[in-house]
Amino acid sequence: MGKRRLEDAIKQINHPIEVTYRCYELDPTAERDIKENMYQMLARKYGMSIAQAKVNTGNVVQMAKEVGLEYQMDTMILTNTFDAHRLTMFAKTQGLMKEMTERILHAYFTESKHIGDHQTLTELAAEVGLNREAVEKMLASDEMADAVRADEQTAKQYRITGVPFFLINKKYALTGAQPTETFVQALEKIISEDEITILNNQDGTVCDDDGCEIPNK
Repeated sequence: MGKRRLEDAIKQINHPIEVTYRCYELDPTAERDIKENMYQMLARKYGMSIAQAKVNTGNVVQMAKEVGLEYQMDTMILTNTFDAHRLTMFAKTQGLMKEMTERILHAYFTESKHIGDHQTLTELAAEVGLNREAVEKMLASDEMADAVRADEQTAKQYRITGVPFFLINKKYALTGAQPTETFVQALEKIISEDEITILNNQDGTVCDDDGCEIPNK
């Protein structure tokens, strides 16, 4: 949801902006196959009732709809996401990280696919144009694990404890799925601060590739 709002904000800004996705696991200790559903997990983790968990997730589902996303909380399959992150890092080496990230997110939140399952990940990778055999080989090994761990270590250095987290120019940060207008305002402010401000008038000597122009006095 935060990703979609950021994308909507970028469309409103007439300035080149490069987005890089980073790896972050909410629960690195999670099993690949989890019997609990989303409501049961939230109730256990936060000490609430199943009914309250459904109310809380219902609010998230509604917010997602407002940006054109369909979250299927009832059938969402919880899992360990480390291999999914490895796949996105592999896709990055092929210039397809954006497409792979979007496909995995849609598979998880909307299609209720098991994104911890290697066969599922391989199918998703093939859909975005990655070589099936290369992905199968990568998932069967520990390839890209170091790249994922490096991102997670960077997150610790920045004291990031949750997602979504947006780090801009390695200096400014926005946390949470902020409204689109908040992203627009923040980006415009940062862009304006990065622009060069000329403090003197135009009476000085100006040189370029064609030589130097002496101002008339």
